[in-house]
Amino acid sequence: MSAGRAREDTLTGSQLALLLCGCAVNTGTFAVYPYLAVLLRDRLGVGMAEVGVVLGAATLVQFAGAPFTAAFAERVGLARALLLATFVYCLGAVTYLGGAGIPGLTVLALFLSCGAGALYAPAYRGCLTHSATAAQRPRLVAAGNAASNLGIACGPVVGALFLHEPNRLFAGTTVLYAVLAVGHFFLRPERSFSDEPGAGPGAEPFWRVLRGLAVLPFVVTVLTHYLYMQFYQYLSVFSQGRLPTAAYGVIMMGYSLGLAVLQPLVAHRVGRIRYPLAMSVGFACMALGMAAFAGGRPATIAVGVAAMSVGTAVLFLKNDLQALAGSARSATVTFGQQRLAAGVGSLLSGVLGGTVYGLFERADVLPGFWLTVAAQCALVPPLVLAVRRASRRR
Repeated sequence: MSAGRAREDTLTGSQLALLLCGCAVNTGTFAVYPYLAVLLRDRLGVGMAEVGVVLGAATLVQFAGAPFTAAFAERVGLARALLLATFVYCLGAVTYLGGAGIPGLTVLALFLSCGAGALYAPAYRGCLTHSATAAQRPRLVAAGNAASNLGIACGPVVGALFLHEPNRLFAGTTVLYAVLAVGHFFLRPERSFSDEPGAGPGAEPFWRVLRGLAVLPFVVTVLTHYLYMQFYQYLSVFSQGRLPTAAYGVIMMGYSLGLAVLQPLVAHRVGRIRYPLAMSVGFACMALGMAAFAGGRPATIAVGVAAMSVGTAVLFLKNDLQALAGSARSATVTFGQQRLAAGVGSLLSGVLGGTVYGLFERADVLPGFWLTVAAQCALVPPLVLAVRRASRRR
């Protein structure tokens, strides 16, 4: 290996510290997130329909607000934005802890946590990639995603230990976020991390946060998350009665761990291949995974989740790399725009996917739902590329 390649593959101390923080933040977040529906139902004393409205509004705040929080992070400095986000995370955990008998505080805590996530995610990825060369970006984006996915995998396991003692859970997350806030305070990022207010390129009025949008990766990210969230949201319901709850938990943990391992391994190759090829490989794997779910047996569900892990590992990484390459804005704002795309896709999944799932459920042919989603996965690459060619001719 050449000395130049070795330097490209070497993470700095600050980058390693950021990766550790990204993993810890998601561990704390996903120790709570999978159990929010139960928590809100118990504390608010309402039905699941009302709980769904609250969760949907909070998710909308988190994703739709990302371009604005990314632009805000550009202005105040990325390190300051990370410190502020961890402080808000800590405040949200304290509010959860104190809101056991006060429903309004529980809802406030949820929105504080979502607001913190909206600020932390683009600033975190912006810090990792702000000064990176085109050759360094695949490794850094993959490393950031891997650290996040490791936290997503570990968080539910931690939360399950305290599922029936939420006060102990929130006390633990309060301590975790307090430690992270102190750690971010003492973290000394390189100057290239844009710690000076307004140092980031493209600092413009907030109403122009979508200026310079890389349209194709934005659209493909919307479609990726529209299809991916149908797997993430509806497989748990489909699996009830088909495999034990513990087995489902292990399989889903394996999915997140698969992402954490696969993305760094394929980062350079995914960075080099053309976007149409990455789309074809990624959506083909997703189609295979969705079709495998239709089998409804533990073995087919496990195979489907493994295929989804490969497909989303390629697509999540390549979509972000293509957005960074095609955007006229800074890395931080670009990641905010990509997070908005993920939110739009998740919203479509909830509205359209839920309706279609209900239709197949009432007809008692639920395997047909997964075959329908698989067909959509197979159709996305040729349709998107055909529309792109037609728009270029016009």
